[in-house]
Amino acid sequence: MIHWPRVRQLRDEVGADEFDEVIEIFLDEVQEVIARVHADTARQDLEQNLHFLKGSALSLGFEVFSKLCQDGERLAAQGEAAKVGLPEILAAFAASKSVFQAELNDNLP
Repeated sequence: MIHWPRVRQLRDEVGADEFDEVIEIFLDEVQEVIARVHADTARQDLEQNLHFLKGSALSLGFEVFSKLCQDGERLAAQGEAAKVGLPEILAAFAASKSVFQAELNDNLP
Protein backbone atom coordinates (compact mmCIF):
# COMPACT_ATOMS: atom_id res chain seq x y z
CA MET A 1 0.00 0.00 0.00
CA ILE A 2 2.86 2.37 0.87
CA HIS A 3 6.11 2.41 -1.09
CA TRP A 4 8.44 3.09 1.83
CA PRO A 5 11.60 3.54 -0.26
CA ARG A 6 9.88 6.50 -1.96
CA VAL A 7 8.96 7.94 1.44
CA ARG A 8 12.57 7.65 2.61
CA GLN A 9 13.74 9.25 -0.65
CA LEU A 10 11.37 12.17 -0.11
CA ARG A 11 12.58 12.61 3.47
CA ASP A 12 16.17 12.63 2.24
CA GLU A 13 15.31 15.16 -0.48
CA VAL A 14 13.51 17.64 1.78
CA GLY A 15 15.47 16.92 4.94
CA ALA A 16 14.29 15.35 8.16
CA ASP A 17 13.47 18.75 9.67
CA GLU A 18 11.09 19.68 6.84
CA PHE A 19 9.60 16.22 6.32
CA ASP A 20 6.80 16.53 8.89
CA GLU A 21 5.71 19.83 7.33
CA VAL A 22 5.71 18.26 3.85
CA ILE A 23 3.49 15.45 5.12
CA GLU A 24 1.10 17.93 6.72
CA ILE A 25 0.91 20.02 3.53
CA PHE A 26 0.34 16.90 1.43
CA LEU A 27 -2.50 15.67 3.60
CA ASP A 28 -4.11 19.12 3.76
CA GLU A 29 -3.93 19.61 -0.02
CA VAL A 30 -5.32 16.14 -0.70
CA GLN A 31 -8.22 16.78 1.68
CA GLU A 32 -8.96 20.06 -0.14
CA VAL A 33 -9.02 18.34 -3.53
CA ILE A 34 -11.16 15.51 -2.17
CA ALA A 35 -13.63 18.16 -0.98
CA ARG A 36 -13.63 19.60 -4.51
CA VAL A 37 -14.28 16.13 -5.94
CA HIS A 38 -17.29 15.77 -3.65
CA ALA A 39 -18.59 19.21 -4.64
CA ASP A 40 -18.12 18.51 -8.36
CA THR A 41 -21.25 16.41 -8.75
CA ALA A 42 -21.19 16.84 -12.54
CA ARG A 43 -17.60 15.52 -12.52
CA GLN A 44 -16.50 18.35 -14.83
CA ASP A 45 -13.11 18.73 -13.17
CA LEU A 46 -12.62 15.10 -12.22
CA GLU A 47 -9.76 14.46 -14.63
CA GLN A 48 -7.74 17.42 -13.32
CA ASN A 49 -8.51 16.63 -9.69
CA LEU A 50 -7.49 12.99 -10.08
CA HIS A 51 -4.32 14.07 -11.88
CA PHE A 52 -3.39 16.24 -8.90
CA LEU A 53 -4.24 13.48 -6.42
CA LYS A 54 -2.21 10.94 -8.41
CA GLY A 55 0.87 13.13 -8.37
CA SER A 56 0.55 13.91 -4.70
CA ALA A 57 0.06 10.26 -3.88
CA LEU A 58 3.11 9.22 -5.88
CA SER A 59 5.32 11.74 -4.14
CA LEU A 60 4.46 10.27 -0.74
CA GLY A 61 4.45 6.62 -1.74
CA PHE A 62 0.68 5.98 -1.64
CA GLU A 63 0.85 3.33 -4.38
CA VAL A 64 -2.68 1.92 -4.37
CA PHE A 65 -4.29 5.34 -4.12
CA SER A 66 -2.13 6.74 -6.94
CA LYS A 67 -2.94 3.76 -9.20
CA LEU A 68 -6.68 4.19 -8.66
CA CYS A 69 -6.38 7.92 -9.33
CA GLN A 70 -4.48 7.18 -12.54
CA ASP A 71 -7.14 4.72 -13.70
CA GLY A 72 -9.89 7.24 -12.89
CA GLU A 73 -8.01 10.02 -14.63
CA ARG A 74 -7.81 7.91 -17.79
CA LEU A 75 -11.54 7.15 -17.70
CA ALA A 76 -12.37 10.82 -17.20
CA ALA A 77 -10.05 11.78 -20.08
CA GLN A 78 -11.98 9.36 -22.29
CA GLY A 79 -15.26 11.06 -21.41
CA GLU A 80 -16.28 8.33 -18.99
CA ALA A 81 -16.09 10.21 -15.70
CA ALA A 82 -19.36 8.62 -14.59
CA LYS A 83 -17.61 5.23 -14.53
CA VAL A 84 -14.90 6.36 -12.11
CA GLY A 85 -15.22 4.54 -8.80
CA LEU A 86 -14.88 7.45 -6.43
CA PRO A 87 -15.85 5.49 -3.30
CA GLU A 88 -13.03 3.02 -3.99
CA ILE A 89 -10.55 5.83 -4.62
CA LEU A 90 -11.53 7.67 -1.45
CA ALA A 91 -11.43 4.48 0.59
CA ALA A 92 -7.93 3.79 -0.73
CA PHE A 93 -6.82 7.23 0.41
CA ALA A 94 -8.28 6.72 3.88
CA ALA A 95 -6.65 3.30 4.19
CA SER A 96 -3.31 4.55 2.84
CA LYS A 97 -3.33 7.50 5.21
CA SER A 98 -4.08 5.23 8.15
CA VAL A 99 -1.32 2.77 7.27
CA PHE A 100 1.11 5.60 6.57
CA GLN A 101 0.51 7.25 9.92
CA ALA A 102 0.56 3.98 11.85
CA GLU A 103 3.75 2.64 10.25
CA LEU A 104 5.74 5.82 9.56
CA ASN A 105 8.04 5.62 12.56
CA ASP A 106 8.72 1.93 12.00
CA ASN A 107 9.72 2.46 8.37
CA LEU A 108 11.94 5.51 8.68
CA PRO A 109 15.24 4.70 10.39
